[in-house]
Amino acid sequence: MTRGSVDVRSDEDLLRAHVQGDPDAFATLITRHHTYLWSLAVRTTDNHDDAADALQDALLNAHRMAERFRSDAKVTSWLHRIVVNACLDRIRRNKSRLTVPMPEHDVPSFADDHDQMATVDLSVSIGRALDTLPPDQRAAVIAVDIEGYSVAEAAERLGIPVGTVKSRCSRGRVRLAEALGHLRHG
Repeated sequence: MTRGSVDVRSDEDLLRAHVQGDPDAFATLITRHHTYLWSLAVRTTDNHDDAADALQDALLNAHRMAERFRSDAKVTSWLHRIVVNACLDRIRRNKSRLTVPMPEHDVPSFADDHDQMATVDLSVSIGRALDTLPPDQRAAVIAVDIEGYSVAEAAERLGIPVGTVKSRCSRGRVRLAEALGHLRHG
């Protein structure tokens, strides 16, 4: 099953082995995809602390619900959906709590390099604009416009119909255009 220290079993085989009681299979599966799942959580929540909490919740859910996995999708699509749902749950929970925002840190200086500062300013503006979107629109826009998934792939990963992805992206893009309108010149 393994070649050297690398487990060569497919994701589906690892998940099946986990369900059948293999104590190492789930850890191997998650280790294989952890970097991707972490970056997905960070992009969806736009907050490292929330991403860490959501990813932990998602992995616990995946561990517990492994026997419910249907082989009609890839394991990575199934994990993607669980992580996005956990992130959206975390975002909804945070919105229901009264919070006091922490003061933002100064953007680091790049020794008078105007282009780098403009890039950082643009990145911060886009991040803030994404934060204004409802979680369902943000997830769709991130999947299609930032992660580069096709609408069909995004629909599969988010567990929603293709038309829903299209409408959420469309509404999200309109909101982003309004939020970022100040960046237009002339």
